[in-house]
Amino acid sequence: MRQLQPESPPPPDLAGLLGQVARGDHLAFELAYAELSGPVYGVVRQVLRDPAQSEEVAQEVLLEVWRTASRYDQARGSAAAWALTIAHRRAVDRVRSENACSRREQKAAEPEPAEDDVLVARLRAARLARQLRERPAVFPRHRAFGRVAGHEPDAQAGERFGQLLREADEEI
Repeated sequence: MRQLQPESPPPPDLAGLLGQVARGDHLAFELAYAELSGPVYGVVRQVLRDPAQSEEVAQEVLLEVWRTASRYDQARGSAAAWALTIAHRRAVDRVRSENACSRREQKAAEPEPAEDDVLVARLRAARLARQLRERPAVFPRHRAFGRVAGHEPDAQAGERFGQLLREADEEI
């Protein structure tokens, strides 16, 4: 013999509940919270992966639902879709925020060049530029770094340039 189980009550009308929430009805928010908390957490968890952060963002989303229930427009979609859209946006915002924070931390952890290194590099560049100006015959058909009048650098030009670099380094 099969026992008849009582039918579960139909799910509450979320659109109607949000209308009541917009008017400050705490009981309506409790019912909406009970309906939305699981799906909101699920959407957020799919984006964030971290359970603790997912719980935090889900709470923020449900708080936003309480604060902005008056903005819900039934003509634009279901109440669940509205709340889940908020959840997804908040989760994506959290990911972006975490990525930006991580980039800032990485940038802060990168050592800045020592003043001595910067000074040496500037001196080297200045001396090299001076040597190139003083010895234009080193590159008879070329100017510093490039082609002039379609001529390709000859095989010895690279060697001569390397020699200039070594001489500039020796002067430092």
